[in-house]
Amino acid sequence: MSNLKEILINKKICKSVWFMRQAGRYLPEFQKIRSQNQNFINLCLNDELSSEITLQPVKRFDVDSAIIFSDILMVPYALGQKVEFVKDRGPILENFNFQKFINNDKITFTQKLQPIYKAIQNTRDKLDKNKSLIGFIGAPWTLLIYMLNIKQGKNEINFDKIKDKEFEINLILDKLNDYLCIHIENQISAGADVIQIFDSWAGLIPPKDLHNYCYIPNLEIVDYCKKKGIPVICFPKGINKNYKEFNSIVKPDGLNIDYEVDPRWVKQNLTNVVIQGGLDPKALLFSEQEMLNSVRRYLEIFKEVPYIFNLGHG
Repeated sequence: MSNLKEILINKKICKSVWFMRQAGRYLPEFQKIRSQNQNFINLCLNDELSSEITLQPVKRFDVDSAIIFSDILMVPYALGQKVEFVKDRGPILENFNFQKFINNDKITFTQKLQPIYKAIQNTRDKLDKNKSLIGFIGAPWTLLIYMLNIKQGKNEINFDKIKDKEFEINLILDKLNDYLCIHIENQISAGADVIQIFDSWAGLIPPKDLHNYCYIPNLEIVDYCKKKGIPVICFPKGINKNYKEFNSIVKPDGLNIDYEVDPRWVKQNLTNVVIQGGLDPKALLFSEQEMLNSVRRYLEIFKEVPYIFNLGHG
């Protein structure tokens, strides 16, 4: 199989496979390492173990690419905000301090994330040259949700907090964009040859505000990646048929779809882009035959267009 980079650049009609989140959390070899390393942030900053975890599913399944073992919240961590991962609760971030955030600098930010870049370098050295190595970031909006702690339940936010401080919010988003581009550049320099942008909470944005909080921030980062000559995949999860407008404005090389979007609609409406993903992760819990039928459905629908098989979420 061709690697992801070739497909994304040349938009070849062929199938490539990689697994969201490295399929890592389900592998016994990962669970062994995780049980011995309870602090998730420290594990992400252990370049030897991060590289080993990244390569585990490649060794087991011979997938076409590896995605570096890390987390989108390593950026808030590097910007001085305490981040904890609590079992059965998820990430917990300390109260956001605007002045502390504004006073960050590029050198300190890069130094804090240096182990991630070392892990990418180690992985690239060990990975087959025909396999892609994916670096990634969280989109500014999605990071903002975590940093300001404005989620109210699983699929709701207090959007009034955004509108009440719109000027300050836009300053935060602009600053985040700057640091995310630094993070991307450092990942590329270390050996990443594809970048993915995860906008996991894009679906929480009111449709009339998608342009400001989703399209424009993603566009700025996509344009930065293109200037660096690196293909980029966007994943604005949950925006439903607004995927079409997103694609026409942002123009990523690849577009990751979620499992709530009809793949037949996707094939008809998302053009001049490599489609990725779509399979509901719950399909992995079905019987073997049901799971295979779900996989075949996506492969059949996208058999005549450039497509990377993957899940529709982690």
